[in-house]
Amino acid sequence: MKLLWRGVAASVGVVALLGLGSCGRPSLEDAKLSDRQLNLEEYFDGKTVAYGQFKDRFGTVRRRFKVEIDGAWDGKTLTLKEQFAYADGTAEVRNWSLTKTGDDSWTGTAPGVQGQATGREVGDTFNWTYTIDLPMPDGETMRVAFDDWMWLQEDGRLLNIAYMERFGVTLGEVTIFFEQRP
Repeated sequence: MKLLWRGVAASVGVVALLGLGSCGRPSLEDAKLSDRQLNLEEYFDGKTVAYGQFKDRFGTVRRRFKVEIDGAWDGKTLTLKEQFAYADGTAEVRNWSLTKTGDDSWTGTAPGVQGQATGREVGDTFNWTYTIDLPMPDGETMRVAFDDWMWLQEDGRLLNIAYMERFGVTLGEVTIFFEQRP
């Protein structure tokens, strides 16, 4: 009997630890802090620049980058051509095709994305989830899941925090600020 209780306690501990990866994350049901309305098709139609970094689960910043984005909205599809320049001198190009599927819903694809990304806009907030084979600095790829959150700020910038997981374990966070260019 004592052995059974140890097994139950260990199982509960593992489940609790795995659950910590999702604690403290935003929700589309969170109280709105502004009356701003984010419309991706308007925000990303044209030129945008972004600055960001990846912080591992221990809080150490591992990579910094800049992204130049050319966006085009044709009334149904938003095409984003992203050019990443990393502080370590490496570069990456990613082309997204996002389709508006309802008043506040989106799907999207890009090379390396498994299946389709799905997202929803609510007020000043956008939540986007997808699994992608992410290029690594050594030339390999790593399959990771993103829970990507964006909030339209008062000054017109877009704050993005993306939670990155692999096999249900949080690897870290990507934080990005987007700015529209004239």
